[in-house]
Amino acid sequence: MATMAPLNEMEADEPEFKPMTAEEARQWSEKNPSVSPGAVVGVQALVGLVVALVAWGLTGRENVGWSAGYGALAVVIPAALFARGLARKWSLENPQARAMGAAFGFFIWEMVKIALTVAMLFAAPRLVANLSWPAMLVGLVVSMKVYWVALVLRPKRRT
Repeated sequence: MATMAPLNEMEADEPEFKPMTAEEARQWSEKNPSVSPGAVVGVQALVGLVVALVAWGLTGRENVGWSAGYGALAVVIPAALFARGLARKWSLENPQARAMGAAFGFFIWEMVKIALTVAMLFAAPRLVANLSWPAMLVGLVVSMKVYWVALVLRPKRRT
């Protein structure tokens, strides 16, 4: 039968947590560049345009291109709103309150993004003449997957 180590022994094995100084955080940020949310949304829009043009070109049907483009817009517009909402600076003085406010803002903007996407999908049959659901879903999914491409193609670590 396995026995558990007392709590104080486990604590002795763990390294002491040391917060970074402002200078250490700056150096770490320089070595580990992040991907701009605006750049990801821009690439999503570009990919959506390409998917719409390819869908239109392959089928020869204008409504298929518009459907694929609308699917991409159902990702791009909410993502742009989400990125803009997260870019807002929190002016709270207390760092803990600022962190909690940022986390709360993230969840609020994520709910807004999801609600807007669902609303756009419900509005699609009224906004796109002869809507092609498969084409719209292809535009939606391909544009959504740009997030993963952005993670793979993010700037490399500097040494």
